[in-house]
Order: sequence, then structure tokens, then C-alpha cells
Amino acid sequence: MRCDHVNEVRDVPPRTPRGCEECLKTGSRWVHLRLCRSCGHVGCCDSSPNRHATKHFHATRHPIVTSFEPGEDWSWCYVDEAEVDVDV
Repeated sequence: MRCDHVNEVRDVPPRTPRGCEECLKTGSRWVHLRLCRSCGHVGCCDSSPNRHATKHFHATRHPIVTSFEPGEDWSWCYVDEAEVDVDV
């Protein structure tokens, strides 16, 4: 699938490299982490209790996240609901 949102991807540093930004503030737990490729927000995945990565998308409309898990190299576009290739 073609995704025009990859044009919005930035090489951004993670704002909270140790974990989910909101979970760290509240003491919650997470399963896996996602990095917003627009602003560097680190949020927890949809398998986590709070689903902060998806909540961040709904609040900001930043379209693409990349897995922030060691050894994983994939990205997801929320708008197109598809895995996308990101080369930054």
C-alpha cells in the first residue's frame, strides 16, 4: 500500500527514552513501546492497559509510529491503517 504520510516522518529523538511518557508519570505499566515519528513522543502499544501511542495519535493526528522495541524495525501509519517503510 502507498502511504503519503511517510513524507511527514522526522528523525526525532525520543522524549522519554526509558519508557512510555504518560506511564512513567503515573506509575503504570506497558507491554511494548512506539515512537511518534513527528514529535518523538514515546507511548505504549494497544496491548498495554492505557494505549498511550494510539491516544497520542487521536490527540495530535501525528500519523506514523515506529516500534521502539530493541531488534524491531517496522512502522505503522494510523491514518492508512497499514505497515509502512520509513527510511530516515
